[in-house]
Amino acid sequence: MTITMYGITTCDTIKKARVWLESRNVAYRFHDYRAEGLDAKRLDGWVGKVGWEVLLNKASTTFRELPDGDKQSLDVKKAKALMLANPTMVKRPVLEVGDRILVGFKPDVYQEAVK
Repeated sequence: MTITMYGITTCDTIKKARVWLESRNVAYRFHDYRAEGLDAKRLDGWVGKVGWEVLLNKASTTFRELPDGDKQSLDVKKAKALMLANPTMVKRPVLEVGDRILVGFKPDVYQEAVK
């Protein structure tokens, strides 16, 4: 089973998730949005599985600093455009475990997914 974690290296939640995986000897690949970007096809797949509302991190500094007009009347098209332009607005981490998508870090959910 292939596991890929998506996020940014400076995120505290990413650090916790990486420590959790590594302490359990779970092999994974890390994809840094800042270094490798985020492609539209992958984002479309995630949105199709979990919904843009789960993926868009409205608590992120990047989202909060947007002009009010960009934050209002959000729909799937606008949310995807925002996340592609600013991948740091994607809730972290996103973990691809086979064909499953996990958003955020919850040890009990990770435990179930990687066993």
